[in-house]
Amino acid sequence: MDLVSTATIPHGERLAFWREVSSRTWVPYDLRCEPYLRSRFRARIEAAELGPVRAALMTATPHSVQRTPRLIRQADPELFKLTCLVRGRAMLEQEGRRADYGVGDLVLHNTSHPYSAGLAPQEGVSRMLVLQFPRSLLPLPPRDLRNLTAVRIPGDAGVGALSSRFLLHLARHLGEFSPADAARLSTLTLDLLAAALAHELDVIAAVPPCARRRALLARVHAFILRNLGDPRLSPGAIAAAHHISLRHLHQLFREEGHTVAGWIREQRLRRCRRDLADPRLAAHSISALAARWAFTSPAHFSQAFRAAYGVPPSQFRRQCATRRAA
Repeated sequence: MDLVSTATIPHGERLAFWREVSSRTWVPYDLRCEPYLRSRFRARIEAAELGPVRAALMTATPHSVQRTPRLIRQADPELFKLTCLVRGRAMLEQEGRRADYGVGDLVLHNTSHPYSAGLAPQEGVSRMLVLQFPRSLLPLPPRDLRNLTAVRIPGDAGVGALSSRFLLHLARHLGEFSPADAARLSTLTLDLLAAALAHELDVIAAVPPCARRRALLARVHAFILRNLGDPRLSPGAIAAAHHISLRHLHQLFREEGHTVAGWIREQRLRRCRRDLADPRLAAHSISALAARWAFTSPAHFSQAFRAAYGVPPSQFRRQCATRRAA
């Protein structure tokens, strides 16, 4: 992951430096900062390549940018930028529309058309995740996508909420992904974005079936992970929550080489393994940690843990304590 910051740049040179950094990271645009804010200006970008998607987490004090017709003529890579705000408030204007958005909201813009964007001046420091990718990667009609630029997609409801949670998680762990993870995340990210945008356009049929299936599976996975500790979590409850048949749910998992119950058990065992290795939870009994993740029978949990990891949970906990001591 690449990291660039103004921390070591003299105050008087920071705006010019950041204009150059932003142009290299995304596309060329004019950068402006109110005179009373210039002396306090600071910014940093953490960027990573997720296949054809470039992800950049920017933390900055208030400023604004403009993508002008002149700059578009100089360089037009024909990209989309999708922003998810992690902290603060921001605005975007394009195609005669203006979107004011907050934490978790999503906003799309097209680098081939003029736009202006800015971080709210009343916010001290804002943070946003920006995904940049070729327009051709979204399987939606160009005319429809043009109607979605500078439109706020709420991050607290519907398909937009799923995409928002996924992107906020991505922002928190951007530097932790292996190359194999990055390739998978690229596909999943684009599928979720296509589903969220299609939902806004009410043209879900325009999304290829494989992308709809992956987006649905991602929603199901997210639902399961949110409810792992609930002993009432079952295939029937999951199917009902997503308005699909039980048969369809099992088919989704079968195509991935899993069963629904097996995937739930695997995720619960991973949480138990994490808790057993956590020194902050050393005072909790093994059975209490297992019950936290809906293993109500200590004997069944011990058997399942050993089958998954090769050692009983008590031995695994001792091994972790020994390694910490060493």
